[in-house]
Amino acid sequence: MIEVKFDQRGLIPAVLQDVHTGEVLMVAWMNAEALHLTREMGQAHFWSRSREELWHKGATSGNVMHVQEIWVDCDADTLLLRVEPAGPACHTGQYSCFYRRVSS
Repeated sequence: MIEVKFDQRGLIPAVLQDVHTGEVLMVAWMNAEALHLTREMGQAHFWSRSREELWHKGATSGNVMHVQEIWVDCDADTLLLRVEPAGPACHTGQYSCFYRRVSS
């Protein structure tokens, strides 16, 4: 596996993209354990900075993200997870967290 670069807090940003449509669904943070669990289980796991704990995306809502591929950028400091979503990615119920345009 390619070595990824975690920041000084031990985190790396992860962008989730629908593997079928290419739409960006959400951005979250992963630590080494979240990345390991994601690879092992095939479902997205993250580190909650606000709660300071691991979370399994969709564990309570059922809207899990089935990870098909994991990519790393050229600097190895950002991950791209290509996923098959089992439901909306956003906690608001929207398909994507990116549903509000700031400007054109």
